[in-house]
Amino acid sequence: MRIAIASDHAAVALKAELREYLIELGHEVADLGPETADRVDYPDYGYKLASVVADGTAEYGVALCGSGIGISIAVNRNPACRCALVSEPLSAALAREHNDANCIAMGARLTGIDMAKACLDAFLSTEFGGGRHAGRVEKLSTPAL
Repeated sequence: MRIAIASDHAAVALKAELREYLIELGHEVADLGPETADRVDYPDYGYKLASVVADGTAEYGVALCGSGIGISIAVNRNPACRCALVSEPLSAALAREHNDANCIAMGARLTGIDMAKACLDAFLSTEFGGGRHAGRVEKLSTPAL
């Protein structure tokens, strides 16, 4: 799979570890930055991640910041992206199965490396369930009234 990963300064170390983990699993990984722990603004990296997922350059995205909240909001500003903030494998699997999430967000200050890897494994190994969920997912990309 082609996976893009991006973070803010608070999650640079987690991003580096997850990038290497994904490569070890055989995935093609695009690291969208940042490269250092110098202060940056998470929306810039969330928007960049959303752009490459929306245009098909990457099949999935991994968004990381201190809490995971801010960068997930930034990614979700793009109507082609469905970014789920997760903290354990069940929420990661349900994000794929029920919501057809194409991005996953985690907080480096809240999620350890082993749990983050478990979330990634669950997310990447779960297929969208379709069926009764398909119409709801379609509504997520339609402007609200």
